[in-house]
Amino acid sequence: MTFTLPKLPYEYFALEPYIDAKTMEIHHSKHHQGYVDKLNAALNRTDLENKPLKEILSNINSFPEDKRTAIINNGGGHANHSLFWELMISNPEGKENKPEGELSEEINKTFGSFEEFKEKFSNIALTRFGSGWAWLIKNHKRKLEITSTPNQDSPIMDGNIPILGLDVWEHAYYLKYQNKRIDYINAFFKVINWKKVEELFKGN
Repeated sequence: MTFTLPKLPYEYFALEPYIDAKTMEIHHSKHHQGYVDKLNAALNRTDLENKPLKEILSNINSFPEDKRTAIINNGGGHANHSLFWELMISNPEGKENKPEGELSEEINKTFGSFEEFKEKFSNIALTRFGSGWAWLIKNHKRKLEITSTPNQDSPIMDGNIPILGLDVWEHAYYLKYQNKRIDYINAFFKVINWKKVEELFKGN
């Protein structure tokens, strides 16, 4: 299996003014492509190269140490970004998107309200030291949980199911927001594709 860069479900400029086109282009065509290329190189001529990425990440500790770091960094990078692109949607009207249906009910049940969920998720994203991700996951007990991971580590590695993720590496926002990570986090809430999040919530 040769992993490939997924095509975005929208144009680079589609998330303007919240995520700028130049950042999207560099993030997708350079950073994500780099993870794909290095992942393929790490798996080349091993018994791992024909396995699905989810299976690889779910069993990361069973693989040789000399391959493990490269697979975590690049396999996680590929998995995280492939999901990230699908979690955003164009929002030209600028109204804050909110979850509906079963997902909304579960968020209210778990966190108290959508506003409390947003505050907790935003704080996790803001306080993630260095590079990493903020996540809404379904944990081992099939309950919603807000968490974060360093670098390109994936929640899949711990047996969790990511349903919403925010990339807080500086390359995801620095061209537009510089050191104002909180402004980037607030902008992200304008473009979340809650229908996709609910699909992931119901489907696993």
